[in-house]
Amino acid sequence: MNGRKITFLFGVALLALGPASSAQAEELVRQFSGERSTNTVEFDVEAPWIVDWRVSGEISRDVAVDVVLFNAKTGAYEGRVLHTKSPGNGVRMFEESGRYYFRIDATLMNWSLKVIQLTEDEAKLYTPRPKHVLDQ
Repeated sequence: MNGRKITFLFGVALLALGPASSAQAEELVRQFSGERSTNTVEFDVEAPWIVDWRVSGEISRDVAVDVVLFNAKTGAYEGRVLHTKSPGNGVRMFEESGRYYFRIDATLMNWSLKVIQLTEDEAKLYTPRPKHVLDQ
């Protein structure tokens, strides 16, 4: 297992071990999956929230998955959630509430996205991995 996967798995494990005394627990807002390019339906979410993503398929030169987040009210580009040319998984946290949708561009890959709303206590446990020069 490479360092990137271990870091993501560590972050997910920390979220799962959140404080038992929390008044609320994480909540699954929406789940999406597919094997081709699409725009998802719109969803409303309150900050803080994460996208738990998974990509699977055969590795070849022609595979890729690119996921971009858009503001559903304005159509504004909010940022890239992920871009990969290999199977993997990860978590990305967001600090803005709103109504959004994802644009997924997929070529020969299966993908799955879970939008999960966190409590403030759970969000404090999330530690993003440092950006690597090759990730940009």
